[in-house]
Amino acid sequence: MPEVDFLVRSGIGRITLNRPKALNALTHAMVKAISAQLDRWRDDPAVRAVVIEGAGERGLCAGGDIRSIYEDAKAGGAESLTFWADEYRLNAQIARYPKPYVAIMDGLVMGGGVGVSAHGSHRVVTERSRVAMPEVGIGFIPDVGGTYLLSRAPGQTGVHMALTAAQLSGADAIHCGLADYFVPSDRLPDLFDALAAQTPDAALAALSEPAPPSAVAADREWIDRCYSASTVEEILDRLWANGSAAAAKEIETKSPTALKVTLRALRQAAALPDLESALAQEYRLARHAFGTAELIEGIRAQIIDKDRSPRWSPSTLADVDDAVVDAYFAAASH
Repeated sequence: MPEVDFLVRSGIGRITLNRPKALNALTHAMVKAISAQLDRWRDDPAVRAVVIEGAGERGLCAGGDIRSIYEDAKAGGAESLTFWADEYRLNAQIARYPKPYVAIMDGLVMGGGVGVSAHGSHRVVTERSRVAMPEVGIGFIPDVGGTYLLSRAPGQTGVHMALTAAQLSGADAIHCGLADYFVPSDRLPDLFDALAAQTPDAALAALSEPAPPSAVAADREWIDRCYSASTVEEILDRLWANGSAAAAKEIETKSPTALKVTLRALRQAAALPDLESALAQEYRLARHAFGTAELIEGIRAQIIDKDRSPRWSPSTLADVDDAVVDAYFAAASH
């Protein structure tokens, strides 16, 4: 079976990510195929809108194929850099696509899955949606335009999402600006039928419902107060003082280096003029991260050995001096 399926019916170009056993994780070949197909459909009068979905019951896409990134990094290769460059171009292509681009963000939508959905024009979540940018847990930084999206989320919700790697509900994703419409999962077949007969705007107006209450929205007061601090250390101090132990404990399991780089990347992305500028910064940060032991160790612990016990180096925030973080951004300046 192909890793990604393309079908045109009733004016809808349908993209189905088709690696259900791997939670539809994106390979380089899939990225290139989607980009080329979008180019073809852009000028095809038989296609009036595009829909992207994931095969299987578990989700749209759990991210990039990080096992292959691990193997590439261990071997001293450079294929991952080409993968990221093409993936980030695809993210920008989706954001600028001239036809409606409907993303079905059902189930797990993580990392690269956010990149192929949250930049679309019509972003649909369900009661099963779990949307996350978990990169700091593998010694990496939110990419695929994640720093752009999260830096523009209301208040400090994007910083909370990035540093804790929290999985957002569909309602949370709408509150944070990562999605637009809530459609119960059992109504998705009806949505596809409606899209075949109507514009995406009309179909979603007919089938979407008010989202349930957002837990993130309810927690905005302490999220905004705690995460507005200028350093990760101070954010943690505020979280502990506030009694937000769950968030503090999550952050303390992540890569200290990645946490500091991510916070600075988010603050800088907030001042960048457009998605492309943020993607350019992310690519340069990713290039630097690819050359570090931190990323290899993070993937080893989470994906390869699955011991969930990464040995971060430096192992504490206090040991991550400014020069370590500056090195990521020095690479980003040329």
